[in-house]
Amino acid sequence: MTAKNSVTRLVVFVASIVLIAPAGFSASIATRPLSSSHKSRTVKESLHARRHMRHLARRRRVRSRTVTALKRHHYYEHFYTSSFASDITDGDITTGEDSVVRQAAIDALGNMNGTIVAIQPTSGRILAMVNQKLALSSGAQPCSTIKLSVALAALSEGIITKETEVRLGGRYHMNLTLALAHSNNQYFEAVGRQLGFDKVAHYAHLYGLGELAGYHIPGEQPGVYPEEVIPAKLGGVGKMCSFGEGISMTPLQLGALVTAIANGGTVYYLQHPTTAAEVANFQPIIKRHLNIGGLIPEISDGMAGAVEYGTARRLLASFSEEEVLGKTGTCSRAGTRFGWFASYANTNYGRIVVVVFLEGGRPTFGPKAAEIAGRMYRGLYDHDFFMARPVTPIPTHDLSSSN
Repeated sequence: MTAKNSVTRLVVFVASIVLIAPAGFSASIATRPLSSSHKSRTVKESLHARRHMRHLARRRRVRSRTVTALKRHHYYEHFYTSSFASDITDGDITTGEDSVVRQAAIDALGNMNGTIVAIQPTSGRILAMVNQKLALSSGAQPCSTIKLSVALAALSEGIITKETEVRLGGRYHMNLTLALAHSNNQYFEAVGRQLGFDKVAHYAHLYGLGELAGYHIPGEQPGVYPEEVIPAKLGGVGKMCSFGEGISMTPLQLGALVTAIANGGTVYYLQHPTTAAEVANFQPIIKRHLNIGGLIPEISDGMAGAVEYGTARRLLASFSEEEVLGKTGTCSRAGTRFGWFASYANTNYGRIVVVVFLEGGRPTFGPKAAEIAGRMYRGLYDHDFFMARPVTPIPTHDLSSSN
């Protein structure tokens, strides 16, 4: 390196120091103390930030505990009954049943833990009863299917028509058609409280709850209807009318009620022929006549709406050729969930009543029962069950005067 270059570099270095940091300037910046007001503002801002962060942390913890609690409450409902079974037809007596109807019911039910009862509404004859052990048992909570009985009671008492708007809170109102279609609990709780327990119970017994629905059917049990209103802590008459709380209903009892709706008001004793001779000599037996002929159109729209756009619309995935009217029900008790669907096919060539009752766990619920009914109607339709047939008058024995 030459002496000239060294001198040049030294001059540039010294000039840089002078230009960037003049004497005394850097020392004054580094050593100037903060004013007291600046210190106070900095401390306050720091405290405020820490408090804000602690507040946010507390909110996150509370929110987390709340969400966890809600998830735990929703998710940990334990069920101890299986929704599936492989031996549901064991012990069934089938000699007097309609073979087409029985096979359609078996195919539709599959391996679900449940029963299907199919009834001829013009006679009360049980055409098929799959899983007779369950169908003839002590019954179960009717869930929302009890709303059919409550609706007929309220219509009979003149409390409502199908167009009556019932206030459900605030400005929210609903009529009977939508309440049945969507199975609205608030609506039927309000109507049930207006009816009162005595009237609700009177009509329930009139429609066959709490008594045998069949005529000399071995093993049939009558279910349970309380003699007094359930305690207020269990929901009182409101819960009885929306969920069937405190009531035990059998598939045969529900079938008898829907049979009366389908035929215009005649309650038949349900009969289950078990031999060819009993089929040949079959005679319908009338239990009682209900004065509901003028009320049936009031509930028909709601029952049809349940299938068309409400809780039973799964049925349409399998069957839509004929009109079906029905009502679903879903509830649970003591580790078992119940799924109900009661319906009738309204065809030009007669009607058939189908009651599906399921019990089990999470896969069991009312819309599933409706889906199964749809599969059964499909099977009947595919085997020409709804085709025109010659009608033969059947002698009828009327026992209604003794009730």
